[in-house]
Amino acid sequence: MNLIQSVENQHVKDNIPDFSPGDVVRVNTRIREGQKERIQAYEGTVIRRAHSGTRASFTVRRVAFGTGSERTFPLHSPNIESISVVRYGTVRRAKLYYLRDRTGRSARVREERR
Repeated sequence: MNLIQSVENQHVKDNIPDFSPGDVVRVNTRIREGQKERIQAYEGTVIRRAHSGTRASFTVRRVAFGTGSERTFPLHSPNIESISVVRYGTVRRAKLYYLRDRTGRSARVREERR
């Protein structure tokens, strides 16, 4: 193992659950406002996972009050408090960008029973 990989492995989190595109996750992030710090939850469907190692990231899409929003999180960021899987989904694609154009019932992802 070279020097770069050994330094990167020190920053890799080990308490990350297994999740994939199509799953509904709740991401608790640390938000700093001035001197105060609080935890804010962001819950939505994972539409992509990218990269590996310390550069890994994932994008979560949620629809609130009829408006869709997406947020990309670095997987091993120190600002992420926790990630929990709310519901597992069954999809046949790695990137679910087609969900951006869909609303209502056609935007649903089938649930996988575990």
